[in-house]
Amino acid sequence: MASAGTGESIAGFRFRRLEKPEEFRQIEEVVRATWGPEAAPGVSPMLGRILQDNGGLVLGAFADIYLAGFSAGLLGWDGSTLYLTSFLTAVRPEYQNHRLGFRLKAYQREEVLRWGLSEIRWVFDPLQSRNAGLMVRRLGGRPDRYHPHYFGQLPDAIDRGQETDRVRLVWSLQAPHVEERMGGALPSAEQDRARFAASSAIVETEIGESGLRRPTAVAEPSGPSAHLEIPFDLALLREHEAGQVYRWRHAVRDAFRAAQDLGYVIDDFAVLSTEDGRRSFYFLRPAPPASGAGPP
Repeated sequence: MASAGTGESIAGFRFRRLEKPEEFRQIEEVVRATWGPEAAPGVSPMLGRILQDNGGLVLGAFADIYLAGFSAGLLGWDGSTLYLTSFLTAVRPEYQNHRLGFRLKAYQREEVLRWGLSEIRWVFDPLQSRNAGLMVRRLGGRPDRYHPHYFGQLPDAIDRGQETDRVRLVWSLQAPHVEERMGGALPSAEQDRARFAASSAIVETEIGESGLRRPTAVAEPSGPSAHLEIPFDLALLREHEAGQVYRWRHAVRDAFRAAQDLGYVIDDFAVLSTEDGRRSFYFLRPAPPASGAGPP
């Protein structure tokens, strides 16, 4: 895989740390382009400068002098492990089909490994299929904890009026499966379909009046593999069946809790093409016997 190291250009973009005040000011523009004009700035120019100079990491993808996307993080400590907590990553909508999210994370991984650390953690909305596809499928991160209504009410266009459930993801930067995924080794479509067919369903769904799937029941996982369905396109669901977002949120929340109570862990994510359209699934398996304490 081509790296996105400091100052390196890939397909017209240059990846490096933000340096100048005007670069930090562009963060607010990217945030509002991504989440709407009501979104909080996330990282003010002053905070960005302080983070960059005091153990934080604020990375950008530049098209010439134009900030196309960024990722910001700071050091975290849980009492036993020092890691980077990546609290905000955004890419302008017009650049979201250039794989900038993956490239920013690849660059972030290189920088954190250069620090001598081996782990990055962050949270994301478990109903967002596109995010799960990047973070679990492509990067090889592992969700390990579910947080109901984690941020409370938020003012941005995406989260306004919604419950802000999040899952914590742990990205073990030197784990063999992460090395494989970063190198492009992904299961084939045939392997995904075979695993789906051999998995028990935790969230059962049906097609609603608008043609979009809706949850109907939550079951306990069983057997060596299980799958947990989420909406393929959450934005489309909000547009056409806004009332179903609440049902999906609580079905997935209950499903995560049921899986965790029975010792199942997420180890992959896939989008499958079926006769009813494209569908999104987390794959789970029983956790292996503990060989040591995991992240608290």
